[in-house]
Amino acid sequence: MTNVMQDGMLQSSGARPGRRQFVIGACAAAAVLAFAVAGRSGSPLGFGRVLAATPADSGYDAFLVLSQRLTGRSTFDQPLGQRVYVALARANSQFGQNVGALNSWLQNHGGVPSDTVTEALKSDQPELATTVGNIMRAWYLGLVGDSPHVQVVAYEKALMFDPVSDVLTVPSYCRDVPFYWTKKPGIGQAPA
Repeated sequence: MTNVMQDGMLQSSGARPGRRQFVIGACAAAAVLAFAVAGRSGSPLGFGRVLAATPADSGYDAFLVLSQRLTGRSTFDQPLGQRVYVALARANSQFGQNVGALNSWLQNHGGVPSDTVTEALKSDQPELATTVGNIMRAWYLGLVGDSPHVQVVAYEKALMFDPVSDVLTVPSYCRDVPFYWTKKPGIGQAPA
């Protein structure tokens, strides 16, 4: 097998495919496999369940579909999603029915983002408006329930940190002495 320069690129004149063809073939096979796995309802990623959920469904799948519509996100952390769903269902015995009703309402009326939906539902169906608020609070703040029975379901994976994730880390400990943020930068420090 010999290598030949052709059109500025090194080409193999042998019968074996080159590395480029191998890599392209491997990538194509991986993509086909990923879509096949994602389409199965038992997929560990949960995509098949979300896509297969019907608006009338009132279970976890319908909750994920509703969460996608309200937050505009296409994916969620699966263990966190389970935790949020279980906590919301425990906090309100009508939660599953409200999820099904909200999916149906959104299909017929549209209206995203969540504040638009909440405002539209406040006067006619306040229970559903409250459910929208509870879902958004759980995903963005990681909190479910009302005081004094508030349950923390997320902290570092709460969606409130996503918009600033490129410049801030999730605060998990004090970085200096108490009230360090009240001091002007550079005071008491020698010039560099």
